[in-house]
Amino acid sequence: MPTLTAVVITKNEEGNIGACLASLRWVQNIIVVDACSTDRTVEIAREYTPHVFIRSWPGFGPQKNYGIDRADADWIFIVDADERVTDDLRVAITQAIAAAPDDLMGFEIPRKNFFYGRWIQGGGLYPDPQLRLFRRRAGRYDDVLLHEHLRLEGRIDRLAAPLDHFSMPTIHDHVHKMMRYTSLGAQEKLKRRSRVTALDIAGRHLVTIVKTYVFRRGYRDGLHGVVVALFAGLHTFVKYAKAWEVLLSEGKSHPS
Repeated sequence: MPTLTAVVITKNEEGNIGACLASLRWVQNIIVVDACSTDRTVEIAREYTPHVFIRSWPGFGPQKNYGIDRADADWIFIVDADERVTDDLRVAITQAIAAAPDDLMGFEIPRKNFFYGRWIQGGGLYPDPQLRLFRRRAGRYDDVLLHEHLRLEGRIDRLAAPLDHFSMPTIHDHVHKMMRYTSLGAQEKLKRRSRVTALDIAGRHLVTIVKTYVFRRGYRDGLHGVVVALFAGLHTFVKYAKAWEVLLSEGKSHPS
């Protein structure tokens, strides 16, 4: 049987890491790379695996690559601390890597995103395929600040069983995560452009709301879908506003 190592990166995830690692007990090895947490994340992680590494935060991609480099298994499974592996997915992964032909390098896994206690099926949030399962020597992550990509050489297939993602348990969690991710998104945006227009600030968030709620059928999720769509638009607005603020502080944007 091929061997499998799960890699999980963490930062102050004491509320999530125990359930995450408990859902991974079946893999041959678990590697946790922690970015100097100040809560009990490391202590809890060590209850599940001796392979816990602590290092300063270099970015999502480099942190995951660090964990991959410390694995010696045939296959790598990347899991976030707020994700859970169901029994169906466990069986699907075990069967898939055992039967994978030599030219198959990785598998996408659909993901069920839960917002405020409910699985969100519309708004473009399902099936949300994630390339997370791959042969160890076949891929590396890039160093994009947000939404890093796994660069994989070779053929990819997709599993049917989903990964459960408890992304936004509460509105408070959503606001907190949005503020962190919009800062990263603004930095990434400014790598590719040197100005932010009035249309960017005043219009893009409206387009995002309509696209999420109407064209991606966010209305299917009732009031949850309304809140998700409005947060999606707010995320877009705050990202561009932060980018504009950076340009303004550097004297590259007119204040009016």
